[in-house]
Amino acid sequence: MMKLRSAARTTWAAACVAALGLVGTAATAAPAAATAPAGTTSLASVLAADGDTFDRNWYDFDVVDQAVAAVLKAKPDSPVAVLADGTVPLTAFLPNDRAFQLLAFDLTHRWERTERGVLDRIAGAVGVDAVEQVLLYHVVPGATIDARQAVRSDGARLTTAQGATFRVDVLSRWVPLVRLVDRDRNDVDPFLVRSRLDLNRGNVQIAHGISAVLRPLDL
Repeated sequence: MMKLRSAARTTWAAACVAALGLVGTAATAAPAAATAPAGTTSLASVLAADGDTFDRNWYDFDVVDQAVAAVLKAKPDSPVAVLADGTVPLTAFLPNDRAFQLLAFDLTHRWERTERGVLDRIAGAVGVDAVEQVLLYHVVPGATIDARQAVRSDGARLTTAQGATFRVDVLSRWVPLVRLVDRDRNDVDPFLVRSRLDLNRGNVQIAHGISAVLRPLDL
């Protein structure tokens, strides 16, 4: 499978032209940052930092990293390549590998024991176009939303690069305990993972780990 770092390097220029058109649809309900971040390290670099490969740690982000790579291999002009352009502001909500393992089981009723098997099973069940749409549903373009802002955004509806929205439901500002309510009403909604907040802080592209895969439709 093509690695995200090399795939993004060769495709981001064309894809970001399309992705920039999405910036105008960014979340209007998110509060403005007190001090705008200036760094331009991309989230692609962050995702590839642990070696750009699958491993046995189910609580990092290898599956989402390799899913982006798979989409770019099949669709070099996909807007998911915006993750490699650190000058484009966005916020990504990243499901960990365990979250994708649970999604694979939900889709196929088979429990995969390797990260590679999880991605292969999901891609085989829904196809690369659906994987692309799911990935874009985790990206809020045009807004750098840090954890402090997120816990002050109860009720906000965030517009994603996929075009659909999800809602921020703050259950506690002090813990913090923040749920993201997606468009699948029949399944468990993800929570922000406290130990995985503000990934890539200080840069215009920021990410937060989440406990389940956001679903842009009823699966």
